[in-house]
Amino acid sequence: MRRLVTTKRISVSTERHAEALDITDKIAEVVQQSKIQNGVAVVFTTHTTTGLFINERESGLIQDIETVLAQIVPAAGGYLHDRVDDNAASHIQSILLATSVAIPVESGRLVLGTWQSVFLAERDGPRRRTVIVTVIGE
Repeated sequence: MRRLVTTKRISVSTERHAEALDITDKIAEVVQQSKIQNGVAVVFTTHTTTGLFINERESGLIQDIETVLAQIVPAAGGYLHDRVDDNAASHIQSILLATSVAIPVESGRLVLGTWQSVFLAERDGPRRRTVIVTVIGE
C-alpha cells in the first residue's frame, strides 16, 4: 500500500464584504486530479478574516447564517482592533467558523452527505482568497 499526498492552492474571488461561496466543486476537482482513491481531503483557509463550514446550499439558510454572524458580532462593536484596520468584527466572526475542514475521500470522491457543501465564508471582502487543499491517502 503506497501513501500519497497532493497539495494544491485554489483561488477564490469574493464579491461582497460578507458572503458564503460554495467551493465544493473546486475541492472535488483537486481530489480527482490527485488520483487518490481513499483517504482524506484537508481544506484550509490562509486568511484571518475568512472561515470554512460545511452545510446545506440553500439560499435562505445561507442568508440566515450571515444574519446570525452579524448579530453575534456586530460591525459597530467598539472593538480595539478597529483603530488599526477597522475590521475587528470580520476577525471575530471568522473565529466562530473553522479555519480547516477534513472530508473523507472514498473511491476518488469526496464523501459528503446528500445536502452538504463546503463553503468559504468571506467576512472582509471583496478580495482574492487562497484555500489550500491537501489530499492524503492511497
